[in-house]
Parts: sequence; structure tokens; C-alpha cells
Amino acid sequence: MSGVDAGGGREGKSKGHQKKGKKKRAGVRVDMTPMVDVAFLLLTFFMLTTVLLKQQTLEINLPPDAKTKIEIAQSNLLTVYVDANDSVYYAAATDKPQPINISGLKTFFDKQAQGNPKLVILLKFDRKCKYHMMVDLIDKLNLANLQRFSIAPMTDTDTKALLKAS
Repeated sequence: MSGVDAGGGREGKSKGHQKKGKKKRAGVRVDMTPMVDVAFLLLTFFMLTTVLLKQQTLEINLPPDAKTKIEIAQSNLLTVYVDANDSVYYAAATDKPQPINISGLKTFFDKQAQGNPKLVILLKFDRKCKYHMMVDLIDKLNLANLQRFSIAPMTDTDTKALLKAS
């Protein structure tokens, strides 16, 4: 643990005469072994109890060229809009946008996927909407096993159409 070196007996002192000199200091020696043991014990404890999770990622396939255009039939297209107030609308093909509750989106996507196996979903977000809305919509698409979707910013014509719909 620790020890103190107190020094020896009386050196250089005679019976009747005492000599004043430097005072001897006691040397202190601290044993570091218990502290190192505790440090390694804590290190191994935290290493063994830490849960190692695989990071959850989303794979995004981008087109090879930005100028590439992919033609999709209007009957296979479903557009989902999210405005600045985080309200959700949908429009099938060239129909007018209709409001939908976000809690009913999963069942809506399930019905759409069963009705059309070639369905492609276009997600359009207003720049002022919250990020978690995009994540929630993509999660609902994954739960409905819809893997073909695209993300695009909302244009001014989209915003005007949503104002007419609401």
C-alpha cells in the first residue's frame, strides 16, 4: 500500500551538546498496484457490458448521370406531398392532391402496393418541413415493402395545388 521511511537513530550527537542542523524529511512511497487493478477491472467491465449495435443505414441508389431521365407511366405513379406545416397529401397519377392522416399511411401504402405491383412513389417535401417527416415516410414505405420511391423538393406549382386542396 504505502510506507513511510522515518529515518535512523541519533548520529553525531554527544551527551551534553546538541547540534542544530537540517531536519530530516520522511520519504513517502505510495504503492500504485491497487489503483491499476481497479482501473483494469473497470476497463474490462465496461468492455464486456457494452452492447455493440450494427448501425442502421439506408441504402440510396442514385442514377449514374444527373441528366438521365426515367420514364414512368402515369398509372404507376403515386405522389406524396409534405408541406411546411407537416401535413401529408397524396395524388394518384394526375389527380388533385388529397389530405391523408400520417397514422393511416401504412395501411394506405399496403392497399396501393397490392393494387399495383409496379407502383413508384414520388415523395415531395417542402424545404420548411421537419426532417423526421421524411424519415417517418420512408419507414412507412419500408414497412409496406415498397422499395421503389424517389425524393424531390416541392415546386411552386405543387404548393399552389396543395393550397387549393386544403
